[in-house]
Amino acid sequence: MADIKPFKAFRPVADKVSKIAALPYDVYNRQEARAVVEKNPDSFLAIDRPETFFEPDHDMYAPEVYDKAKEQLWGRIEKGDFVQDEANSYYIYELTMDGRSQTGIVAVASIDDYLNGVIKKHENTREEKEKDRINHVYTCKAQTGPIFLCYRDNATINEIVDRVKTVDEPVYDFTSEDGVRHRVWLMGDEEENNMICRVFTSINDIYIADGHHRCASAVKVGLKMRQEKGDQYKKNLEADYFLSVLFPESELMIMDYNRVVKDLNGLTPEEFLSVLSKKFDVKKEEAAVKPSKKGEFGLFLDGCWFRLNAHDDITSDDPVEGLDVSVLQNQVLFPVLGIEDPKTDKRIDFVGGIRGLKELERRCKTDMCLAFSMYPTSINELFEVADAGKLMPPKSTWFEPKLLSGLFLHDIRGIVVQ
Repeated sequence: MADIKPFKAFRPVADKVSKIAALPYDVYNRQEARAVVEKNPDSFLAIDRPETFFEPDHDMYAPEVYDKAKEQLWGRIEKGDFVQDEANSYYIYELTMDGRSQTGIVAVASIDDYLNGVIKKHENTREEKEKDRINHVYTCKAQTGPIFLCYRDNATINEIVDRVKTVDEPVYDFTSEDGVRHRVWLMGDEEENNMICRVFTSINDIYIADGHHRCASAVKVGLKMRQEKGDQYKKNLEADYFLSVLFPESELMIMDYNRVVKDLNGLTPEEFLSVLSKKFDVKKEEAAVKPSKKGEFGLFLDGCWFRLNAHDDITSDDPVEGLDVSVLQNQVLFPVLGIEDPKTDKRIDFVGGIRGLKELERRCKTDMCLAFSMYPTSINELFEVADAGKLMPPKSTWFEPKLLSGLFLHDIRGIVVQ
């Protein structure tokens, strides 16, 4: 059973929310983050990326950088940029992009559920990527960016969410710079809060959609603070829970996560296409190829698009081996192009589907040689991999729109009030 609790969020005052809420810290490089903060000093990115207060060559992982984040966060709370709700509540968070909406519940989830497998992952994490967020969360004593979780549809939760959205007024309704509309409702009805809490206790499987490193970092901070409490640890600490937004599966859309490669590993284009024809039906196309089904791939090479359809003998029913990203890796990227580890090989890069097929063509005309357009991994494939206790290859899923940071803050300094 899942332990998903309401909480007392710190959140921006309504008249500053559109200036404060920011895209996640990891969608920017250092130079881009600095430019955003210089343009909008109120942006929460200044707290999520505190190196923007220092010279460009300053060590962005130095202790004083995290201390600056803490100073800024609690200073702005004291100044009145954020308010804390008086009662534990769930929040409803709707994002609308290009006419399509998805709605989730903002809550805090148990680190023990992550440790015991109720909250399931489908990606490995790397310690060096975790370390930055561990230091940030531990120093600030607050979680500032939510973990993107999902669960199988539940009629009771759907009914409550629909009622609140239909009857109640949102506390926020604004459009961010990337054109996404964000609406938030505070769930003030105690009975409905209790009902959602009870329903989640009947759900045995919660899945991490996005934010594996942030989740792992929050868990490690919680365990560290639990250890520091020692013999005094008698009640639930706020740090035993991590900030989350939970979406039902029907609300989510996974976009394609495409690949671009620097060279043909010594082959000519003709030789490469000849090798592919032994594993795929290869057809030259006049227009860009956006795959329309599982097992179909687009290839951009030498200024031309090709449609590839995998032969049956290279597909699989295994949850991981049957993924299109695995078929491409195991049949083409490694044996033909020599890319053994896509996590570390500098000859490959990944392009989120939000950037479109034109971006693949642009990359092939600038710094890359060929590109593969992919059919998106499905939410059911994600569930099957996680349920089997397995892991997807890197860069298998791309979720849009992105959850904003700074919209909800979880103070982890205290004890959970039951």
